[in-house]
Amino acid sequence: MIVSGIGITSAIGQGQEAFTQALLAGEHNFAVMQRPGRQIPSSDGDTVTSAFLGAEIPELTLPNNIARSTVRTLSFSGKVALASVAEAWQDAQLDKVDPERIGLVVGGSNFQQRELHNTYSKYAGKVPFIRPTYAMSFFDSDVCGICTEVFGIKGPAYTIGGASASGQVAVVQAIQAVQAGTVDVCIAVGAMLDLSYWECQGFRSLGAMGSDNFADRPDLACRPYDRDRNGFIFGEGCGVIVVERDNLLSQTNRTDITPYAKLTGWAMAMDGNRNPNPSFEGEVKVIEQALAMADLTPESIDYVNPHATGSTIGDETELAALQHCGLSHAYMNTTKSITGHGLTSAGAIELVATLVQMRAEKLHPCRNLDNPMSDAFQFVQTTTEHRIQNAIKMSMGFGGVNTAICLQRAN
Repeated sequence: MIVSGIGITSAIGQGQEAFTQALLAGEHNFAVMQRPGRQIPSSDGDTVTSAFLGAEIPELTLPNNIARSTVRTLSFSGKVALASVAEAWQDAQLDKVDPERIGLVVGGSNFQQRELHNTYSKYAGKVPFIRPTYAMSFFDSDVCGICTEVFGIKGPAYTIGGASASGQVAVVQAIQAVQAGTVDVCIAVGAMLDLSYWECQGFRSLGAMGSDNFADRPDLACRPYDRDRNGFIFGEGCGVIVVERDNLLSQTNRTDITPYAKLTGWAMAMDGNRNPNPSFEGEVKVIEQALAMADLTPESIDYVNPHATGSTIGDETELAALQHCGLSHAYMNTTKSITGHGLTSAGAIELVATLVQMRAEKLHPCRNLDNPMSDAFQFVQTTTEHRIQNAIKMSMGFGGVNTAICLQRAN
């Protein structure tokens, strides 16, 4: 199984080139979020009473062949997905593949919350005048619909939810679809979760989202694995991974494509626990299962891209699991310290980050890791030259979702 194409839209850049450059430079776009519906309004509606921090996409460019009438009916999550899939589609030259043999898995559920909130606010008191397209666009599956329509995908397409692990769960599902022979190619999308102030406040009340400790310095707020961490900081984005069987490139006259990596092992396991707290046992289980499937020893892994959210308990649990599994020797960095936490999109975005680092033969730095929680790990503090041979990517989600994927440099 190989990765033949990627697409990326993030707060630090749209497209592989811009994203890679910003990632390796450790650039960021953290600030008080400005999108309508992201801050709690006052009773008069003229001011806001919150200052939720995050990293928002500064500008979005859509493919020229998309009709404006279509774009007007799309949610922001739909637009970002469409732009990201377009890059991956072109990167993997999927126009040369039989559309009946291409599938699509969109990772995420309830990911258009701000769009829905803004619609409710706009049509309050005049519900009969709501636009007719709302009847289909409020479904998350509308993102599947628009992507299959624009690119002519005729294989299976569906959404799948796994909370903050959704993006990586989508990749696992894509791998399994190709492995089963259902399709020859499957596109995995980590959909952009468009938070409204309702979700921001919910996460804050839960203690999961970063508090006011760095209200006056948003650039310092996102600090995974640092002793001064106090919750995740949101980041808009969408990652797309194209998965296909090994010999398809030659069969479809795409021999000029160089695979990004081989997908050698993967695992998903539940904790049997609805709550948001992480599980040491669950994380150890997926690490060990993914390594066993890949036929790798822990010593064979030379790079780890962890979940690393900045959570008080989550970071501690993950480091304990990684150390228990013998992975403390490998280089490790914290992608969310640069991009923010994409929630439903996080796993896919960080897989893209792993793949572009693999290709660049460089590792991006950890931002704000001023006082590391442990000195047992090889944290990447500055941009570092390194040729990744075998990597493992961790992604976890509320409700006891644990996932791990092993990637190997493709010859």
